Amino acid sequence: MAGEIPDLVAVAREGTGKGAARQARRDGYVPGVVYGGGVDPQPINIKFNELLRRLKAGRFMSTLFNLKVEGQEDVRVICRGVQRDVVKDLPTHVDLMRLRRTSKVNLFIPVEFENEEAAPGIKKGGVLTVVRPEVELMVTAADIPDHITVDLTGLNVGDTVTISSVTLPDGAKPTIDRDFVIANISAPSGLRSADNEAEDTSEEAAGEEEAAES
Repeated sequence: MAGEIPDLVAVAREGTGKGAARQARRDGYVPGVVYGGGVDPQPINIKFNELLRRLKAGRFMSTLFNLKVEGQEDVRVICRGVQRDVVKDLPTHVDLMRLRRTSKVNLFIPVEFENEEAAPGIKKGGVLTVVRPEVELMVTAADIPDHITVDLTGLNVGDTVTISSVTLPDGAKPTIDRDFVIANISAPSGLRSADNEAEDTSEEAAGEEEAAES
């Protein structure tokens, strides 16, 4: 299950329409609306600086938030749209969707690696190269994992870890159909250099042989 779902603090917006939205922006807020969940849409305001900080941090559109509005029960939401100023590229409106516990949502889930000491390739000096530190999964809102685990036991130099080799939480599935790579164990840089030198030497020898024969 998810460890901590980040809070997103908002205030209920009095009034709707362009006038109320313009006033919110003058007061340092970004107007928005929360919809879905079988209840009426709720106009809200989010502090401009807070929203901008979260947008710059990345993954805003695929992060599950715990929306806190004073005087109302907390609700889980995910962003479904951010409108921006066409000139300044700053947020001017945000759309949030309420999620039921059974709702399906696409989220980026962190990948954790275990049993490095049981990987022969790493013992030999191989390097664990992480291709995807996060994997986008379709998960149920009530059962969001805080990470997925990759077991490195028995992996050797040259081995790769693909999504099909990872045990995913119940109800979760990748959003990408193909069997993509999450990580691999590559040879140590010294060994790669030695291999390249050996390959160059063998090519030179083959070239000399061809020259001699001709």
